[in-house]
Amino acid sequence: MRILIAEDDLASARYMQSLMGRFGECLVVSDGEQAVEEFKKALDEECPFQLVCLDIMMPHKNGQQALQDIRALEKEHGVKSSQEVKVLMTTALGDVRTVIGAYKEGATAYVTKPIVPELIFETLRNMGVSA
Repeated sequence: MRILIAEDDLASARYMQSLMGRFGECLVVSDGEQAVEEFKKALDEECPFQLVCLDIMMPHKNGQQALQDIRALEKEHGVKSSQEVKVLMTTALGDVRTVIGAYKEGATAYVTKPIVPELIFETLRNMGVSA
């Protein structure tokens, strides 16, 4: 499984990478703009990601904007809705408006920080992701 992690905080990025590494090969980027670029590159090379972990608060392009762009890229590439990448939003923002906004943009799941390994693993299982 190919996993894209977009997280601007280096410590959080390393932590997510250590958690997600058991599920597959991880690529870590530090902002939403890079996430969209890497996602597009993977689609163009026909080697797509199966899971994307997006922090919401990032520079250049936040996680929700990146998610919008990722879903648009999938449509451009003819990806069927049943084949869309699974997207896990991670953020310190747990307010209802932010959570609902993430799901409206196409998030598969949403986890608030601080990241608790057991919760992440349970969420991934619920998303159909297994090690």
